[in-house]
Amino acid sequence: MRRPSLRAQLTTLYAGLALAVVVPVLLFAGFLVGRDQVRVRAGDAVPPPDAAAQQVDTALAITAVIVVVLTVLTAWWLAGRFLRPLRAMTATAQEISATNLNRRLGLRGPDDELTRLGRTLDDLFQRLDSSFAAQRHFVANASHELRTPLAGQRAVLQVALADPEASEAGLRAACEEALGLGERQERLIDALLTLAEGQKGIEHREVVDLADVAKGVMLSRRAEATRRTITVQASLGPAPISGDPDLIASMIGNLVDNALHHNVPDGHVTIATELTDGRAHLTVGNTGPTIRSQDLRRLFQPFQRLGAQRTQTTDGHGLGLAIVQSVAEAHGAQLTAHPRPRGGLDVTVRFG
Repeated sequence: MRRPSLRAQLTTLYAGLALAVVVPVLLFAGFLVGRDQVRVRAGDAVPPPDAAAQQVDTALAITAVIVVVLTVLTAWWLAGRFLRPLRAMTATAQEISATNLNRRLGLRGPDDELTRLGRTLDDLFQRLDSSFAAQRHFVANASHELRTPLAGQRAVLQVALADPEASEAGLRAACEEALGLGERQERLIDALLTLAEGQKGIEHREVVDLADVAKGVMLSRRAEATRRTITVQASLGPAPISGDPDLIASMIGNLVDNALHHNVPDGHVTIATELTDGRAHLTVGNTGPTIRSQDLRRLFQPFQRLGAQRTQTTDGHGLGLAIVQSVAEAHGAQLTAHPRPRGGLDVTVRFG
């Protein structure tokens, strides 16, 4: 069955309450008039005609009908007047959601429930607008990042094929460069998939020791640290958590990769895991370029690189710290980052 409108429900409520007060009053008035007639008849020698009693009953009935009609009409008007701001908010909200999220309700008036509802909807539209803008920005950046290696591959192969005197060594070098660009594209796609997995949430949990995962990541990055002349120092205490092993490994791997890639020659990377008050902690720090506090939040957004070193790097895709944040949020962990005064960054993830 179709539910009646809110205005009809309010009209029924208002009219019911009013009639619950008025009808007993009319009945009591009719009772008093009838009792007076009986009293008059008892004192008269000749009873008065019944026409007078009928006139009184008819007058009371007409009065009751008029009161009911007026009560319903008044209740309908009051309900409509009460719901008028709500109808205006609904119409404006529908127009905003269908056309332009930049608009706001801007409801003004006393600080009542409707005004607070208007402010809540404005906050919701603000978050939706920011979310859609971030999504458009992300899609544009992802398209650019994916298009760049493809364009590079095409250019390398076209140059090699256009040279009629290309040697075997030249063709081999072109193929190797094209393969390198393809590997870069694969890493980017893998990073995008990992980011999507982290944002989707955790479907399977098992006990994972952060120390064991960190040891495996350090072993796999040992050659990279040696090539970059970076010293890695570890303090790995047992830190078991309940989570997704693949996402945890990706989070720690991206933290270490970020610490290695955005470092300085003869720099340092520190990795620590511990269990404090029943909560597992993971901390990864590194030396490197100076990071301003106002730029820190932007680092954890997709495809964001700061400084000349970050914009010129070719082995990163700008998704590492965004993946770290999404995995931490999926596990309900608290992520904090602090720039070092002499350059570098300390990132701590606290699992609850």
